[in-house]
Amino acid sequence: GGKARVEGWGRVIMKHNNMVPNAHFHKEWQLRVRTWFNQPMRKKRRRTARQLKAARIAPRPVDGALRPVVQCPTVKYNMKQRLGRGFTLEELKEAEMPKKLAGTVGIAVDHRRKNRSVEGFQRNVQRLKEYKSRLIVFPKRAGKPKAGDSDASELATATQFAGKLMPIVGVEGAIEARAITEEEKQTRVYAKLRLERANAKHDGMRKKLAAEAAAAEEDKKN
Repeated sequence: GGKARVEGWGRVIMKHNNMVPNAHFHKEWQLRVRTWFNQPMRKKRRRTARQLKAARIAPRPVDGALRPVVQCPTVKYNMKQRLGRGFTLEELKEAEMPKKLAGTVGIAVDHRRKNRSVEGFQRNVQRLKEYKSRLIVFPKRAGKPKAGDSDASELATATQFAGKLMPIVGVEGAIEARAITEEEKQTRVYAKLRLERANAKHDGMRKKLAAEAAAAEEDKKN
C-alpha cells in the first residue's frame, strides 16, 4: 500500500487507494459553531429592497415582466409546467402584439425559443390576449396621449399590481380506475412504437422510391 505524508499538525495528504481519514473534531468545538444572528436584519433588508424596487418601477407590476408557460425538459419532468424566458415571435404575431412594442409594455420576448406543440402555442397566445385586455398604458408625456394609450379615466383608477403576475393554475384531471381489457393485454406496445419509429425514419426514402418508380413508369408509357 501507499504511505501518508504528514505536514504540520493534523494535516495529512493521502496517496494511493488508502482508507479515508475519519478525524473527530471534538476539541474546541465552540470555535467551529456557525451563528446566524444576522437573519432578522437580512429579512428587513430584503423587505426594504423590495419596497424600493416597487417604488422605482411603479406603476409597472411588482412581479416584473409577463412570461410564458412552458413544459420542463426531459422525460422525468416534462409533465410539469414553469415560467419560461419569453414569448416567441410566432406567439406575439398570433396575439397581434408587435415584437418591438412588447418589451415596452412588460412582455418578455425570447426570439430563440420555438413552439413544439399546438397546445402550448395556443395557451401562451391566450395568456397574451388576457394580459392585453387588462393592460393600462400610460403616455410617455403626461397630458399628451398617443394612439394606443389608455383613457384618462383608466389612468386615474390605475394602481400598481402587487403579487404574482398571472400565476400558473394547475388543472388536475381525475383519473378513473378501470379493468384492463383483453385486447389491451394482447397489444404489443413496444413493438408498435418501434414500428412507428421505423416508419417515420424511412418515410422520406419510401416516398422518393415511389416517385422514381412512378417516373420510370411514365417513361415506359411514352
